[in-house]
Amino acid sequence: MKFTSFSSKLGMLALAGSLLASCAEKTEIAKDQISPDAIAKIQALGFSSANVQRDGDAYIVEGDIRLTDRDLAGAYSNGKLLRVGSEEQYRTTNVVKAPRVITISLSNKMPASYAAVVDEVVRRYNAENLTLTFSRVASGGNIVLTTANGSYLASAGFPTSAGAPYGSVNVNTRAIGTNPNLNYAATIIAHEVGHCIGFRHTDYTDRSYSCGGSTSNEGASTVGAILIPGTPAAADPNSWMLACIGSGQNRYFNANDKTALNYLY
Repeated sequence: MKFTSFSSKLGMLALAGSLLASCAEKTEIAKDQISPDAIAKIQALGFSSANVQRDGDAYIVEGDIRLTDRDLAGAYSNGKLLRVGSEEQYRTTNVVKAPRVITISLSNKMPASYAAVVDEVVRRYNAENLTLTFSRVASGGNIVLTTANGSYLASAGFPTSAGAPYGSVNVNTRAIGTNPNLNYAATIIAHEVGHCIGFRHTDYTDRSYSCGGSTSNEGASTVGAILIPGTPAAADPNSWMLACIGSGQNRYFNANDKTALNYLY
């Protein structure tokens, strides 16, 4: 589904408006610099190989998910591919061990204005009365927001095999703003925190209804793309875990998102 109410659409790793064309060109160049072996391993893990970018020591796939060379080294480790369901909320094989408190902090490079953004993210999650509770701390959080550059809004990864959340969210403050719209920025960061605690993109099997363009299926996955019981096997254009977001959009947890959150936590 295309964003009909916005003059431009952007993925969780795309910049707005007139930058889209130049970003697309840059991502194609970046993909050319990534080895065929790395691309094959990304596909084997069940992620799209379209517009893969290199960002420091990580690959950015599907717009906002970070994979390291260590992640890719396990691409063929168990020889199993796992995909269940068709078009709704998905989780990874690894999830966070609960109950527990997850602390979130800002690195010293982040604008102070993002403290209010984190507070809104914490409020949104805690309002759901999950077995995971969230809290902003001054430093050393379980999840640390840090600055990043590139043609994406933010990026994160998935929980560890030990049941800990992914430890960082890279935030492109140049794209989102150093003093951003609160609800828009909170929607982006809440999405990335969703990855950190084990949620895949809701539009896992069909990116076309959320990002536009042709139908795109991310394929099978050794990381896990497990349909969460109770969520309908149909497109959900309002989920907080869609891969793309309209500029300035506030996307709160909808009824299906709440079902998914409460099932896992």
